[in-house]
Amino acid sequence: MNLKVISFDEAVEFVKPGSTVMIGGFLGVGTPEGIIDKIVEKGIGNLTVIANDTAFEDRGVGKLVK
Repeated sequence: MNLKVISFDEAVEFVKPGSTVMIGGFLGVGTPEGIIDKIVEKGIGNLTVIANDTAFEDRGVGKLVK
């Protein structure tokens, strides 16, 4: 198996405005907050987000829902 670890910045390069993103986690546990923070920081919008909950409005998936 050939695995590669990439940074949050490198991962977010795959997310473009209008993308659909599926985010794991439940009530904030297991949510990729670092990647979500980078998406918000870079101002990537118009996303379709698939997630089971937003947990908190000021953390994780909640930051993408406005």
